[in-house]
Amino acid sequence: MQFERQFFADNQDEIDIMPIVPLNEDEMSEDDKKKLPSELIVLPIRNMVLFPNVVLPITASREKSIQALLQAEKNGKYIGVISQRDSNNKNPKYNDINKIGTVAEIIKQIKMPDNSTTVFIRGRIRFEIEEWVSDEPFFKAKVKYLNDELPNSNDKEFIAMSDSVKEFAEQIIKKSTNIPPEASIMIRNINNINFLHHFIASNLNCDSKEKQLLLEENDFKKRTENLLRLLQIELQHVELKNKITSKTNGELDKQQKEYFLNQQLKAIQDELGGDGNDREIKDLQKRAEQKKFSESAKEMFQKGIEKLQRMHPSTPDYSTIYNHLDLLLDLPWDEYTEDIYDIKKARKVLDHDHYGMNKIKDRILEYLAVLKLKGDMKSPILCFIGPPGIGKTSLGKSIANAIGRKYIRLSLGGMHDESELRGHRKTYIGAMPGRIIQSLRKVKSSNPVFILDELDKLGRDYRGEPSSALLEVLDPEQNNSFYDNYLELDYDLSKVLFIATANSISEIQPALRDRLEIIDLSGYALEEKIEIAKKHLVPKQKEAHGLLKFSIKIPNTSIAKLIQEYTKESGVRELERQIASLMRNSAMKIALDENIQKIEITEEDVEEILGKPKYTNELYQKSNPPGVAIGLAWTSVGGVILFIESVLSHGKGNLTLTGNLGNVMKESATTALSYIQAHTKELKIDSQKLENSNIHIHVPEGATPKDGPSAGVTMLTTMVSALTGKIVKPFLAMTGEITLRGQVLPVGGIKEKVLAAKRAGMKEILLCDQNEKDVLEINPSYIKGLKFHYVSNMLDVLKIAIPK
Repeated sequence: MQFERQFFADNQDEIDIMPIVPLNEDEMSEDDKKKLPSELIVLPIRNMVLFPNVVLPITASREKSIQALLQAEKNGKYIGVISQRDSNNKNPKYNDINKIGTVAEIIKQIKMPDNSTTVFIRGRIRFEIEEWVSDEPFFKAKVKYLNDELPNSNDKEFIAMSDSVKEFAEQIIKKSTNIPPEASIMIRNINNINFLHHFIASNLNCDSKEKQLLLEENDFKKRTENLLRLLQIELQHVELKNKITSKTNGELDKQQKEYFLNQQLKAIQDELGGDGNDREIKDLQKRAEQKKFSESAKEMFQKGIEKLQRMHPSTPDYSTIYNHLDLLLDLPWDEYTEDIYDIKKARKVLDHDHYGMNKIKDRILEYLAVLKLKGDMKSPILCFIGPPGIGKTSLGKSIANAIGRKYIRLSLGGMHDESELRGHRKTYIGAMPGRIIQSLRKVKSSNPVFILDELDKLGRDYRGEPSSALLEVLDPEQNNSFYDNYLELDYDLSKVLFIATANSISEIQPALRDRLEIIDLSGYALEEKIEIAKKHLVPKQKEAHGLLKFSIKIPNTSIAKLIQEYTKESGVRELERQIASLMRNSAMKIALDENIQKIEITEEDVEEILGKPKYTNELYQKSNPPGVAIGLAWTSVGGVILFIESVLSHGKGNLTLTGNLGNVMKESATTALSYIQAHTKELKIDSQKLENSNIHIHVPEGATPKDGPSAGVTMLTTMVSALTGKIVKPFLAMTGEITLRGQVLPVGGIKEKVLAAKRAGMKEILLCDQNEKDVLEINPSYIKGLKFHYVSNMLDVLKIAIPK
């Protein structure tokens, strides 16, 4: 129960202070009831319920509430007070207000300095809303008044329940530490049963919805039953609270006893001439003699030892200081692994573990070469950007093996708390060093290869932004003095070879991106995946399934079928899973028939084991009508071809775009149309036809979102084809961004797009002349048979795409 409480609603909308006992317990007379109006001004209140005969002070700050109180006082001081269903709703509508409330008599109104109004109201009689009349400038409704009829005075069950209500209320008051004992006297002196129940209900420490249910119950006997139930719940809550408090006090007494006993133990040890922590301190000092410290670390260690010598092992700070000194001794302050400068051997190790990726391998070997010649240099901060599953993380481990260094991997995905990197201050319970210092402590080396995995998946919230902490770690000019909050010393990270990995460069904070040496990695081509499967994945899965002594052969055609029809990815993770399925099937065959020593898995076997193909490559159809052109697109799982279609219909020159296109792609189409409208003569397009035709561009697979600028040339080509009635050159794919001046601009993802065109059976590819350098980076054997056209403007595009 709450005999002393103060509740503030949102924005001090209503304030509920202790319900006050009126001097007069008499209920409203029949004559007074007849004088009540049939229409009442209604005041919605929140988080409380007014009961008949109970006095409440309420502070109203909503303009509508203030106007309602002022008008009600003018009309005769009666107002309908009713509880809102949702206490968080600051602007309630009719449906947000309960139907049953209490008519209140305004006793006194006080204007407050903050323009709010405090009013003392006394509940008189319950009412029910029959019909809403208005909600401006305040709520007004037609109401029906509800009388409370007490059960027969001879009803022994009701009399017993009423006595129980009073007894429970007195027990709650007696057992509650925050309710004055005078409240019991107040309860005993209330003679009116109706008012007694309402007053106790008003003071109940329960949800306002429970109180509203009490108010709405017309059967007084049932209302008493519900009140008794709520009182029982509150009594149990009070008893449980007292029990917990008693137990907590007992725990405190126990801790005090332990403290005094520990103090006595310390005195006995001092008398015997020995100290329990001497052995631990001597062990720390012995380890420190063999440690190469920095001067600042040595000074901090000595101060820590002096503090330990003055402390008893049972004191809370003893373990904190001991753990900190233990960390100082465990860290590899001046301990380095010796690099392997044999560049040929390093190249051999890298080639053995990973196929391709020559750009990264060359960069690592360059670093080794400079290190060999110079002897000492700051480590580069590399960042591998590429799609999932292409081996960015595992390449870091191979680099560590190639140059003879220890390997650390720290996954940053989903990390939100900056303290995970920088550590927590020692003063906090359970404080630890950051993950970077912990990792160095574990590998016992100050120059490991440190992989910061999933750099683009870092989170940020109220606990800090981990990417900001990495600004210091990944800056070669600053990381020689990295400060960890737990260590409380600068630590030199300049010899650590940091390698970050990420899927998307756009998700990396710009300031952090500026500190990284970005190396872009594209997905694997079909030929590359076949080689990876033969040299790495198949032998690995044979060993994993115990098949090394058996001859399991998977021809290139079967591997190609696996890649093209059962996987759709830039990397090889799913391919490895499919190869594992083939190996499990082979293992089962060998287990069933011990005479089998050799198995060859053909294309038919692949389909029999793995089921029907999951994916099919969209092949080019030669017989395309005018208005259809082939574009190239990049996705996270590789390149794809796009059929872009245009049709004309009679209209007023409107442009319609469908196919789940993004804003950039829509703007490319608008740019292409504007270019056509401005150059109808050069393009030999009938301007009258263009003006009187609507153009509809559609990109199939409408459920797949598409965006980007690279479809600009394709959209312009398909519109010109539709307007001139000429078909686009067969087996030609194209990609490039366009401008209003008709220039063709370079785009990205060229390798994936070109390989997608090759897979789809295209023979010619049209690109911006600035993309020629990207084509030269592709292995010539992968693009054999393809003819490339390099252009700089749209007129050149149309000469090739729509020949005369």
